Amino acid sequence: MADSPRSFIRHHVDGKVGVITIDRPEKRNAMTYAMLAEFIETVGRADDDPSTVALVVTGVPGAFCAGTDLADLATVPGETRGLRGSAEERHKWWPIAQTRKPTVCAIDGPAVGMGAEFTSQCDLRLASPNARFAWNFVHRGLVPDTGAGTWLLPRIVGLQPALRLLYTGAMIDADEAQRLGYVLDVVPSDDLLPAAMELAATIAAGSPHSLGLIKSLVHQGLTAPVGEHMERHTAAMSACFKSDDHREGVASFLERRPANFTGH
Repeated sequence: MADSPRSFIRHHVDGKVGVITIDRPEKRNAMTYAMLAEFIETVGRADDDPSTVALVVTGVPGAFCAGTDLADLATVPGETRGLRGSAEERHKWWPIAQTRKPTVCAIDGPAVGMGAEFTSQCDLRLASPNARFAWNFVHRGLVPDTGAGTWLLPRIVGLQPALRLLYTGAMIDADEAQRLGYVLDVVPSDDLLPAAMELAATIAAGSPHSLGLIKSLVHQGLTAPVGEHMERHTAAMSACFKSDDHREGVASFLERRPANFTGH
């Protein structure tokens, strides 16, 4: 019997945290078409897992994602190369940003092209000194692959820093990424995944109901008028007051015990 094809995307659960690992170290985790499809499917499955509250996205030690595997890309002529989905199929472009759960990214190697885009899609980013970031699409005759570089990146680091990175395709190291406010912290490589897991576990101690609403309110609020935002805010507050998680949060405080949230 033939061996089953190797899976380059791994998913496991640690407590209330789902961990997605890109595992193709021989190519610095560069993405083929098949890997990308597996990655999108795995992120969606991890987001749907009722046993977890937060997600960590990472690569095997020393790597994050060196972008699209250009050898794989070259197998399809550019003039016949199709888009991975329509504009409405946002989960195919922004699989991480579309998750309902908070996401923490742990970057221990080059995050280039599509890899840089994936880091932009995460809510929070931690990096080791091995991390490097480059939105080098201009050197390949492309625009930022997922649309995150032209929409999320300016909102993370500001307009001028984002345009400099996009126009030049320059590679920046972890320290510069922290100076720009792109990563929260730079920690030694051996401590990176434990730090990301600790941060995700701290987040996962909160109400899943509240966390999902906060993420939605923040992301939708990036482009919403105040009036529209406040409509969503008041609806969210009303939903919170009626939720089991709110009742549990108050009860746990009064009873001086840890909360046992259910996400309802």
